[in-house]
Amino acid sequence: MQGVVAIVGRPNVGKSALFNRIAGRRIAIVHDQPGVTRDRVMAEVEWRGRPFTLIDTGGIGLLRGERADDVIVAAAVEQVQLALEAAHVILFVVNLQEGIVPLDVEVARRLRGTQRPVVVVANKADNAQSEAAAAEFSSLGFETVLPVSAIHGRGLEDLMLAMGRHLPESPGPAPEATPATAETGDASPADSGREGDGGIPADGSGVRMKARNRPLRLAIVGRPNVGKSSIINALTGSQRVIVSPVPGTTRDAVDVPFEVMTEGRREQYVLIDTAGLRKARRVDDTVEYFSAERTRDAIERSDIVVLVVDAESSIVEQDKKIADLITEARRACIIVVNKWDLVSEAVQEAQDEEFGRRRHEGTYGRPRQRVTLGDFGEWVHEKLFFLDYAPVIFTSAKEGFQLDRLLEAVRYVGAQLDQRIPTSILNRTLGEAIIRRQPVSALGHRLKFFYATQVKLAPPTFLVFVNRDEIFSPSYEKYLAGEMRKAFGYEGCPVVIVPRSRPKTIETIRRTRTPGDRKVAESGTRSGVRPTTGKGRATAARNRPRPGAGRPRRDPAARGGKPGGARRQPRRGAGRR
Repeated sequence: MQGVVAIVGRPNVGKSALFNRIAGRRIAIVHDQPGVTRDRVMAEVEWRGRPFTLIDTGGIGLLRGERADDVIVAAAVEQVQLALEAAHVILFVVNLQEGIVPLDVEVARRLRGTQRPVVVVANKADNAQSEAAAAEFSSLGFETVLPVSAIHGRGLEDLMLAMGRHLPESPGPAPEATPATAETGDASPADSGREGDGGIPADGSGVRMKARNRPLRLAIVGRPNVGKSSIINALTGSQRVIVSPVPGTTRDAVDVPFEVMTEGRREQYVLIDTAGLRKARRVDDTVEYFSAERTRDAIERSDIVVLVVDAESSIVEQDKKIADLITEARRACIIVVNKWDLVSEAVQEAQDEEFGRRRHEGTYGRPRQRVTLGDFGEWVHEKLFFLDYAPVIFTSAKEGFQLDRLLEAVRYVGAQLDQRIPTSILNRTLGEAIIRRQPVSALGHRLKFFYATQVKLAPPTFLVFVNRDEIFSPSYEKYLAGEMRKAFGYEGCPVVIVPRSRPKTIETIRRTRTPGDRKVAESGTRSGVRPTTGKGRATAARNRPRPGAGRPRRDPAARGGKPGGARRQPRRGAGRR
């Protein structure tokens, strides 16, 4: 059984900083503003071969009998209570520099009623002089009090030893001891090199497509207040994340493990609830900025991105910008039109009116209105034309409308990501597509296809060897990706085609000679060195002096000519007939 460790305390005492320090990476948002953390943020952590689940919670800012007027504060306190019920060990974080305050006493009272082992963490002990003040917190009634500095990592070893004594023993042999590392969000070896064609050998050999050995990650993204958290709660059947009508309720990227039984088979997923993305010019708060960064990181580490749009407000410019982030990250996508219950009555009335008009005799040739889900799906693809390969699901998280269709789409797209194409069929498909349509070349060059091979599963990446990769344009790559989808499906998946010129295996014998090479050949001939190549011998033969060259010329008078080299005049009448 894997242990669970919950980090609790009043607001702004450094719980999220301690969570990130133990996890080994920046998962939770750390800010000076109180109440930044609201949902339960979880991470799978391993320390010295012992795995456990670490939970970060929001601050408990209510005294005994006090009621919160803010619905978000009340929901955050409920999330803390759920974390306390599931925990094996509780880390009670206090501020060493401020001492004991009434809210610390109230939190200690709640923790004594849980009957769980509690370790008091006196945070912000930045130097050795301040560690002596940790003894003051022994009055809270707990045995173990440890001074720790989450920012500088002081006292972390003693804290992990004290916490490990209360964790249940992990089954099986313990692996090799390693420092505390987080598994949440780490890229697996199969996911490395997603961007571009980095890491692909020049000839495509030696590439092994590794199957995914972890649950499928689903990032739920969209604009604020479109129902992302409601969809997660509806799928899990619990109030796992906080839902409120206030835009921007979710701040951290919350990982929610999810299991579902399908035809007697257990399927595991990780749902990632993210903060809503607004326009960049409207972000004027540092907390919202860090929330947007967590959302972008969630897109990068996900396998499938579920883009949620509002059915009532239609598709706006910000939806297109979020969709552009998905295409740039090369992630599989499913488009979900949520809040369909708000427009279902208007759609039903439009359907009755349109179907009645179509039954009339005089309606032939008139344009038809979009009244069916198929028509609306085509309209969504027209608006998001660069995601025309993504399936469109119309849902209502409030009423549970077509949530089963969403899970079916997730399973189908996940199966498409794991698809392996045989090389022979791949070469036949791409070869015929290139023959049917050649790329446009300004110099009139033709593309010659040699062969192709699949080098990655997620996203599906194919290495294509041609004679000229410079004439491969983005429009032609889109054409080949469309032909691949016609042949092999890949619905909801981006198809990445990497062109590469085939390297020359035999160097040519002929080469262009320079004037410097000619001078060297001539100098070698004069010095008596015979060239070794045929071309060099021909050059030497042309430059060899003729017989008699260099001898003094005889006087023309000695040969019967006129002295001085004068030329003889022809005889009169010579040449006449």
